[in-house]
Amino acid sequence: MTQIETLSSAQGRALLRDIYRELRFERQLGAIATIRTCWQICTTQRELIRLTRRDVVVLHPLGVWAGTSLWMQEIINRHFYAPVNAIVYLGAALLLLAVGLNRTRVIETPALVVTGIVVEALLLVLLFTVMFFSPPEEGDVAIATTQPGQSSMSDDLLRELGEIGRDYAAMAVQLESIAESLADVVDRQDKMLGMLQDSVQAALDAVAPNPALTTAMQQTSTALENFAANVSTLTGRLHSVERQEVERLVRAELATLITSRILDRPDASSSPQKG
Repeated sequence: MTQIETLSSAQGRALLRDIYRELRFERQLGAIATIRTCWQICTTQRELIRLTRRDVVVLHPLGVWAGTSLWMQEIINRHFYAPVNAIVYLGAALLLLAVGLNRTRVIETPALVVTGIVVEALLLVLLFTVMFFSPPEEGDVAIATTQPGQSSMSDDLLRELGEIGRDYAAMAVQLESIAESLADVVDRQDKMLGMLQDSVQAALDAVAPNPALTTAMQQTSTALENFAANVSTLTGRLHSVERQEVERLVRAELATLITSRILDRPDASSSPQKG
């Protein structure tokens, strides 16, 4: 359930126009029934749910005079001004026809002309009444509604602007902290990228040795080959020396044997002579 102070406010006027459209077009009520229901709503009705589908309670009904004025503005003038104007023009046309017929003596009844004049005068009064209760523009209604509380609304606006400024300041602080956090993240990312690059380089060095290590290995291979050649040469020399030593020993043994045999021969030749 919605509560409004009065139907003369901007919200109440908009609600009254919606009620007219509901009664006239959605519920397909006749013009007379719609006008009567709207007049009752504008003057005395509090709970609109009794007459419409709107669950709205009017806290302060306008009464007969103010409600009729509002009813003339928002219902009659806004929705029935064109039909009233057309009826006035029709009355004027009939009055001219009656006057013309009377002047040409086609119909010699002065009462018809007087009746036409009275009817046209009443229609003009009706048109004046309808035009007198012209509804205010939407902008005027909004301005009139806002004037009583203009200072309070200005204070509310200033307070809202202050809150918006504080929100922007807090947002700026948060953005600065976020920027610092992003800078730290970038620094850490750079460090991680450097460590990753070092790891990749170490892996590449392990898979494919660097030129310095290859040169050192080649030099080591050459030194090992030279060492093997020197060992081979030394082995050959050792064999030669060993052979010479063997030959010397053999010669010494042969010399010893020959010497001993030579020394043994005189003894053997002298032993028969003595016998």
